Amino acid sequence: MTLHAELRVRRGGFDLGVDLGVERGEVVALLGPNGAGKTTALRALAGLTPGGRVTCDGSAWDGLPAERRPVGVVFQDYLLFAHMSVLDNVAFGPRARGTRKAEANARALDHLRQVGLEDFAKAKPRTLSGGQAQRVALARALATSPELLLLDEPLAALDASTRLRVRSELARHLRTYEGHTLLVTHDPLDAMVLADRIVILEGGRAVQEGAPREVVRQPRTDYVAHLVGLNFYRGTAHSTEVRLDDGGTLTVAEPADGPVHVVFPPSAVSLYQEKPAGSPRNTWPVTVSGIEQHAHTTRVDLDGSPAVLADVTTATVAELRLQPGDELWASLKATEIHTYPR
Repeated sequence: MTLHAELRVRRGGFDLGVDLGVERGEVVALLGPNGAGKTTALRALAGLTPGGRVTCDGSAWDGLPAERRPVGVVFQDYLLFAHMSVLDNVAFGPRARGTRKAEANARALDHLRQVGLEDFAKAKPRTLSGGQAQRVALARALATSPELLLLDEPLAALDASTRLRVRSELARHLRTYEGHTLLVTHDPLDAMVLADRIVILEGGRAVQEGAPREVVRQPRTDYVAHLVGLNFYRGTAHSTEVRLDDGGTLTVAEPADGPVHVVFPPSAVSLYQEKPAGSPRNTWPVTVSGIEQHAHTTRVDLDGSPAVLADVTTATVAELRLQPGDELWASLKATEIHTYPR
């Protein structure tokens, strides 16, 4: 069964208007920049912010206060009760809903066992690592058997070394959860690894959605293209020639007609001091406007028609002695360019 949400929230000058559907057993990620409306959407679903309509399996949640909605939430900072034991934290939800203490504790211990923390039942939250606290927060959210699990930046509080391991653990737990899951994040890797489907929010609106592989291959906004590390343009195709909206023309391998998006990786761009000759390819003059060292490559920001990002090796930087202001030639094979309809 599907959870349907029509979220309409106005707060100050911000307007959220987004429709969401989440299937049972599915993980949907809301991904977007700061201020896009992700947290507002989560709060509206949880009943913490009024706005919109939510139905699940034919039951309307409109008007239900937060404490009566069948929703479990894992907050960014986990918000565990410091004065309670781990067991009491997890048992808190069932007890607050009228479950007797012995039954609530048994249920809490079962959920702790599922996340591998039954041996920490008597511990206090301050003694836990970040990864352990995250798993306790997940167990607490699931202890009430919610229809909807909301994850608000669940890995943001972890350091980089812990994050990789906990992300893998969380993915494993989510695969066994039979309810509806909505993940709110600004981290594209979290969304790509954890979600079955991604909804991109910008300015309070859904601008793209699809399976992670689809979003990566065919970004539809500058924000998404930047997230996945692609050069991104809009243009109009006439057979194998694409005239770009912001200036410049590219030759592509696959013929197309009409408005298209154009993408290619920065690694596909080569740089030369002189105009290259040889096999047919796209070449155009560019000027170096920025240089940024990455792990194993150097990213070069280039002005031109079109402006472009190029990833080159350290050897290329040394050979060309790259400096801001240098005038070069960019080269790009037609076969490296991917186009798709707008």
